[in-house]
Amino acid sequence: MALILAIETSCDETAVAILRGCDELLAGEVWSQASLHAAYGGVVPEVASRNHLAALPGLVRTALRKAGVQLDGIDAFAATSGPGLPTALLVGMAHAKALAIGAGRTFLAVDHIEGHLYSPFFGEPEIPPHLGMVISGGHTLLVDVESYGACRVLGSTLDDAAGEAFDKVAKLLGLNYPGGVEIERLAREGNPARYDFPRSMLHSGDFQFSFSGLKTSVRYLLERESVSLPDVCASFQDAVAEVLVKKAIAAAQSARRSVIAVSGGVSSNGRVQALLSRHASEAGIEVRFAPRELRTDNAAMIAYVAALQLGAGGGSQLSVDVHPSFDLQHFERNRPGAHPSTI
Repeated sequence: MALILAIETSCDETAVAILRGCDELLAGEVWSQASLHAAYGGVVPEVASRNHLAALPGLVRTALRKAGVQLDGIDAFAATSGPGLPTALLVGMAHAKALAIGAGRTFLAVDHIEGHLYSPFFGEPEIPPHLGMVISGGHTLLVDVESYGACRVLGSTLDDAAGEAFDKVAKLLGLNYPGGVEIERLAREGNPARYDFPRSMLHSGDFQFSFSGLKTSVRYLLERESVSLPDVCASFQDAVAEVLVKKAIAAAQSARRSVIAVSGGVSSNGRVQALLSRHASEAGIEVRFAPRELRTDNAAMIAYVAALQLGAGGGSQLSVDVHPSFDLQHFERNRPGAHPSTI
């Protein structure tokens, strides 16, 4: 079975993983820069890329040591090619390419969204048909998946992603970054029916999302009256969760999928989990969440997709560049075996 070393540097986590086959994770190192960016209330791209550059060599050495392997024992090197912060992506891609060149091994560029999308099935040699929901700081997507490499996006956000909305509202409320955890903590003590926030596009007849108006609604509320912070958090959280859950179930029914697989950092939100599990059960749909350690950015999920890609005969040319923005055409044409390796 192939031994893959993968690197993830799309945002503010520097991560390295070593995976044998699809299921034997020998090492999974993640160094978060969250505390460095907290003072700015969000991720600063230049700070992120500079720290990726400093941290990566040591993380690679640590991963190799924990896995008990040498560089010449690695069969393929992978890195996240996007979406993400351009300069941050370049650090990881350049490092993985250099390792591949030095070792004379295959290089694989992996789409970050694919990493999240397939993470609920980590360790399995095949991806079954399902409705995938990716809910993270940068992305909110509903994807109809037939198998690995065969998928179509049914809906995405027209503005803010769900996690981005959590962080922006948390900043309006004066909460610490990252804001999603803080909002969920306070919401446990609040009344979700206290404030009637909009459920944007809930009845739009499609599977698109919009959370910018919800954020603006919170801002207007704060400007016109004194509020109960726990009640605002609970009401806001319920507004987001209701839209996510109802759209996901409608999409699964439309695509005739009996499984919804949920990934991304927001999938750890307890209210989202509880509502989705309950409503999906009522609809006769199974829900699978990514393992907790794979919900935020990590290299294990990148290694897993690389293993699937390698098993399907795929590889990437060393000339492949980063793609910072989510591109629907790029995502849907990203088929296994489409980019033969030059090594």
